Amino acid sequence: MEFRHLRYFAVLADELHFGRAAERLHMAQPPLSQRIQDLERELNVRLFDRTRHRVQLTEAGALLLEHVRPVLAGVENARDAMRRIRPGEAGVLRAGVPPDTDPRVLRTLIAEFALRAPDVLIDIHEFTTDEQLARLREGELDAGVVRHPSDTVGLESGPVARRELGVVLHADHAAAADDGPVRLRDLNGAPLVIFPRVMAPRLYDHMLTICRDEGYLPGSIRHARNPNFVHGLVLAGRGIHLNEAPSSPLAEGLVWRPLNGTALAWQTSVVWVPSRHNESIAAFAEAVSKGLAEAGHRFEQAGRD
Repeated sequence: MEFRHLRYFAVLADELHFGRAAERLHMAQPPLSQRIQDLERELNVRLFDRTRHRVQLTEAGALLLEHVRPVLAGVENARDAMRRIRPGEAGVLRAGVPPDTDPRVLRTLIAEFALRAPDVLIDIHEFTTDEQLARLREGELDAGVVRHPSDTVGLESGPVARRELGVVLHADHAAAADDGPVRLRDLNGAPLVIFPRVMAPRLYDHMLTICRDEGYLPGSIRHARNPNFVHGLVLAGRGIHLNEAPSSPLAEGLVWRPLNGTALAWQTSVVWVPSRHNESIAAFAEAVSKGLAEAGHRFEQAGRD
């Protein structure tokens, strides 16, 4: 049982309306409904009676609410206590980054943040884009580094950095014969190894749409998130993989090739809740921007969501 699911439940119990509760939580209505269903399945009870015109607490829901309210209040009191012991902006900045963040970006952002905010400890966690967005809205993160397009409604974003993607191929693949760029349509029919959709649904759909529009329809799709597992699948001949140029040499038998004239790219920015913005978050955003730039990303004015 996750803390944020209890908060979703409590807000819905207050509003008794999915639309108003979703708006208050700064999230879309379908994910809220799904989280409530997940909580009901976990507890093996129905918490709300839903009809077309109204939402009401069940007896089980009312009982759970009695237990949840003190928990939520206790957590908020603990957060307030932690804020009070921090001198001004000094304290801890809780930040999220994608699991596959380039090591050069991490090295630079940590060093640069230490220079810009020497009195603040940075606590970095690896989370997918959607995990970061959920934790930002729940107050569990202060800032996140996310990939676009994504559901950033109610959040503020820094400059968007862009880095074009290429393709990781088995060295024996026909498209790997030359060192030059590869056309997506020349990969048509090849199996695709890609991150699970749940990690970043909008980005996932965006990438597959571009592939389709440029003539590449995967023969099959295999999901993987660990880079070693991804590369192992490609090395075993189980597919190709779309990603930025690697920061270190690939395993023997793998090659990376740029893509010719494609719109496929990582679009990355720092996001935060506007009401919580402070000097530490500003310093983090600047440090991330420097790290991305040193790793080969370029900044653009538009094209985020």
